[in-house]
Amino acid sequence: MDSRRTGDAVAEVEIDLGDDSESEGFDNGEEPQTLWRAQPSVDDDDYIHTSALVEISDTKPLITSRDPRGINDCLKVQFEDVIAEPVSVRSGDRVWIWSHALFEVTRVWIYRIVTLLFAVPVSVITGLLFAVFSCFHIWFVGPCTHCILMATRWLQSLWTIVLGVIVQPFFISAGRCCGGFSIHLAKE
Repeated sequence: MDSRRTGDAVAEVEIDLGDDSESEGFDNGEEPQTLWRAQPSVDDDDYIHTSALVEISDTKPLITSRDPRGINDCLKVQFEDVIAEPVSVRSGDRVWIWSHALFEVTRVWIYRIVTLLFAVPVSVITGLLFAVFSCFHIWFVGPCTHCILMATRWLQSLWTIVLGVIVQPFFISAGRCCGGFSIHLAKE
């Protein structure tokens, strides 16, 4: 409950947080207030199998699809892709479960720590490089290319005439001469 004072009267405002799933089972009779909980978003079209440790998150994702073009499909590595035991040789079940859990937790958290350290500087550097290359291409390469094409239009026309008058008839006649040959393989 939230009470607000409007003038001299006290108005009580009840905030419904919409999470009644965890209301049972508390000893003191009070219900915990969960501000919000992210629902795992699973679309049939965009569903990519990840481990349960990665799917459960306490924050809502800002962007639902961070690799819409599938650029990094080669990095979709699961525990079973890296470590697999054949039927003839098996470790204990607890060892397998703990190895799987530690692999996933280590993979996720080391990635998060490394991206925390490198993501911002690398994005600034790549943004700077793309801006410089874009500016260079727009203001230097594009105009220079158009100037060269305009200045050499006569050379393009001359080259088209040379190809049509000299080169094309030569290759057509060579093709007709060689088209009469046939090779037969016979086993003796």
